[in-house]
Amino acid sequence: MTDRPGVPALAAAQSHETARLRLRLYAERDLDALSAIYGDPEQMLHIGEGKPISRAETWRAIAASLGHWALRGYGMWAIELKATGEFVGRAGFIDPEGWPEFELGWQVAREHWGRGYAPEAAAFALSFARTRLARKRVVSLIRPGNAASIRVAEKIGMAPDGRIELLGGPVIRYAAHFP
Repeated sequence: MTDRPGVPALAAAQSHETARLRLRLYAERDLDALSAIYGDPEQMLHIGEGKPISRAETWRAIAASLGHWALRGYGMWAIELKATGEFVGRAGFIDPEGWPEFELGWQVAREHWGRGYAPEAAAFALSFARTRLARKRVVSLIRPGNAASIRVAEKIGMAPDGRIELLGGPVIRYAAHFP
């Protein structure tokens, strides 16, 4: 854990762009769109405990993500389309106290599945972890039935690296190693 990066970390996280996407800190305006994702059983099937969460829990997840940036110097970004500003999902880093390893995660709203947004955002985040955070290893913990996330992990250069139990079920650990 870093020594409470605080405001400088939040400033560094503000906004980054890929070819089609803007990755930025969450804002209050993201609550409705993220709550729709988190409230959809199909979209949550392979995330966390595998069940939808409420609007109030979504609010706490946004607050926790912002706190993660302030405390650790990294966290989740909201993903929006550069062309329209539409919120399409999230990508970034999961590493709360007690988590198995520094993890890269992603999630895109159902209406945007199949457009390549997840690998585009995840590839940026993986590069950010290597270059800006100087990480030598990054993992993604993926439920065995989550074929779409397995494809994203493989597309960005991650490879299977064992299995562990997490939140009551098995996950495949995909990893990227950097010299």
